[in-house]
Amino acid sequence: MTRLSVNINKLATLRNARGGAVPNVLEMALDIERFGAQGITVHPRPDERHIRKSDVRGLASVLTTEFNIEGYPSKEFVELVLEVAPAQVTLVPDPPDVLTSNAGWDPVAQRSLLKDVLSKFKERGIRTSLFMGTDVEAIAHASETGTDRIELYTGPYASGYAKGREKAIAPFIMAADRAGELGLGLNAGHDLDRTNLRYFNDHVPGLLEVSIGHALICDSLTFGLENTVQLYLRELR
Repeated sequence: MTRLSVNINKLATLRNARGGAVPNVLEMALDIERFGAQGITVHPRPDERHIRKSDVRGLASVLTTEFNIEGYPSKEFVELVLEVAPAQVTLVPDPPDVLTSNAGWDPVAQRSLLKDVLSKFKERGIRTSLFMGTDVEAIAHASETGTDRIELYTGPYASGYAKGREKAIAPFIMAADRAGELGLGLNAGHDLDRTNLRYFNDHVPGLLEVSIGHALICDSLTFGLENTVQLYLRELR
């Protein structure tokens, strides 16, 4: 079964909008684990507009499932990840002011940076993943950086799903096949939801983990958090 990692950034956004500690991000993360999710994902940004460094440190000390920290490998980010030593770190090429991740790495142009940073994480025993598009040549270059996995950016799949799911998923199947040939583990995330998740999971070979935040948290407003986690797990079975 593909593992579900829940991105809790939106919970932190809600807390920060009012100040204080409601909702309590750590307690809700523990609830999400208890409801059946196999991982928790966070994306701390320099302005701490949602997840804060203190959240990352607090979560690292209490989570019992897989902890995945994603972000751009700035000096501060690298230091934070090395400090808390999560199960997995996912590197994304976002500039600090971008609203949300919307593109994969260029592993040719950024080869030196990625190899250097990834080696530091691997020395610490942290599994590594690179946020990538579906270009099979780029994926081949990504494998040369030393990363353990790639996470496919599924925004184009989600936007094309309603117009024609067979066409939308085709490049992801090719990318997954290439990753498998190269010995790379495969994750996926961005705009996956209850509508498009099952088809993606059923057709993309070797999928190990999906990271879902925005859609799942929005669904929980209607269905409740526990029920929503179960609904998403059902789509992955």
